[in-house]
Amino acid sequence: MALFSRKKEADSEVKTPVVGKAAPKALSTDRDLTSVITGPRITEKAVGLGDMNVYTFNIRRDATKFLVRDAVKALYGVTPVKVNIVNKKPATRLSGSRNRMVKVAGEKKAYVYLKKGDTINLV
Repeated sequence: MALFSRKKEADSEVKTPVVGKAAPKALSTDRDLTSVITGPRITEKAVGLGDMNVYTFNIRRDATKFLVRDAVKALYGVTPVKVNIVNKKPATRLSGSRNRMVKVAGEKKAYVYLKKGDTINLV
């Protein structure tokens, strides 16, 4: 035993791992995946990207790429190849002829890329 050791003689026994007992299976997510995607984004740019198998969705502010991927799998039954997220922060802008300050709400959107044969019907 070393001079400054705090171990006691009873702790010196080697602990053996438990064999045959499986670790508890982790849940994929603990969130409701239907609330991750707030809705499809129907704009001129988004419709144009839909022809190239890129779909745009408005998502929650705390959503991640992995949550969006899992939500698209669960809701639409397709597996995304890639997910890009754009975070537009809230801001105040000058508006009108009197230059008054107007609050512009922030938003978060996700671009979901699919394989060539996969499609999502948003209408």
